[in-house]
Amino acid sequence: MSLHVHRLVVGPFQENTFIVHHDEDKTAIIFDPGDESEKIIDSLARRGLTLLAVFNTHAHIDHIGAVAELQTRLNVPFYLHIKEHDVLNQLENHSAMFGLPSIKTPKVDHWINKESEIIIGAYCLKIIHTPGHTPGGVCYLLNGHGFVGDTLFRGSVGRTDLPGGSWSTLETSLKAMIHEIPHDTMLHTGHGPQTTLSEERKHNPFLRPLIS
Repeated sequence: MSLHVHRLVVGPFQENTFIVHHDEDKTAIIFDPGDESEKIIDSLARRGLTLLAVFNTHAHIDHIGAVAELQTRLNVPFYLHIKEHDVLNQLENHSAMFGLPSIKTPKVDHWINKESEIIIGAYCLKIIHTPGHTPGGVCYLLNGHGFVGDTLFRGSVGRTDLPGGSWSTLETSLKAMIHEIPHDTMLHTGHGPQTTLSEERKHNPFLRPLIS
């Protein structure tokens, strides 16, 4: 089945939210619904899609702001890595820190722990734990596409100076990505344009020193 990926740029941080669905199926999953829940719901409705689940790469405020509203309006489960528990619990503090309205903390229905794969409906997601930007950051791989959050960007990588961040841990995660993700996989990042590991191995100044 052909996979369709729709990017919605939302919120003050210009975060990438991704709606994913198949040609032959009117169900969808969403990665990192960061803000503007109405925009997301309208996009699903215009395509006649039924949302099955929400998956987050991590729990920073700019990636998680629309999750609770989607849960309430569409009655869908929410998946997050268990090591994001502390980050999730700081959501209200982070709202205040950035001068933003208070965001409702979503309820996690499925804490990802040691799973390497999740199957929901017609979707089989491979999970790679990629901490460093946050303790429970993950990448999801699906049919030649990767949803990498803020682990990797075109020409850059996620910052590690926020609570729970670690540059040495992120380096280890980036090395794991290089070895575990096919280099032609289309990587959909949390901010900015998509890329591939093939391109980043050539041009990303943070990845090139890690290649052995």
